[in-house]
Amino acid sequence: MFTILFTFLTCFVMNNNDTATAVRIEAKELPYANDALAPAISAETIEYHYGKHYKGYVDKLNELIVDTPFAGMPLEDIVMEAEGPIYNNAAQAWNHEFYFSALSPKPQNAPTGPLMTAIEKWFGSFEAFKAQMTKACVSLFGSGWVWLVEEDSGRLSIISESNAGNPMRYHMKPLLCIDVWEHAYYIDYRNRRADAVKAIWPLIDWKTVEQRYRVENK
Repeated sequence: MFTILFTFLTCFVMNNNDTATAVRIEAKELPYANDALAPAISAETIEYHYGKHYKGYVDKLNELIVDTPFAGMPLEDIVMEAEGPIYNNAAQAWNHEFYFSALSPKPQNAPTGPLMTAIEKWFGSFEAFKAQMTKACVSLFGSGWVWLVEEDSGRLSIISESNAGNPMRYHMKPLLCIDVWEHAYYIDYRNRRADAVKAIWPLIDWKTVEQRYRVENK
């Protein structure tokens, strides 16, 4: 009897532990060292932006989804379905992962192939696209994100979203985003958002953006 009871309790605890592990959203590791993007983005900025802000959203999300229908859902599904604080933290976590993964210390500095063709079609030229997206970043009031997206029609557009806004909620496909919350640039640039946006363009890895575009258009 004791052996049977011990086995039952052991299985119960293991199953509970497995469930707890399954429902937790894990922070993604950066694909580069904290100082790899310097001097454009300093190690100190990465330590705060990634280590405190992004991980803070992940930790808060994990607190909020306990005993809710969102426990165990993939992060993207939570972004699509949640509202209020759960949405805000899930979207901020997803947005940051998307943002960090498109930066590189050794980037491909311009798009090629079908993505370049699409950018030239919808914006006139790559330089015109960068100018339009920079303007959107600088002019966005308050905190938020600026996105290059593909609409259902195939059109490429630039959209600005306040706070945690994510274009997937409008059934648009994100290709690139620039974070214009102050925590993304204030340590290095203070209130000079335009300088921060200018400095980020040489860090964008267009190979990654092209892969996103190909996946959406395969």
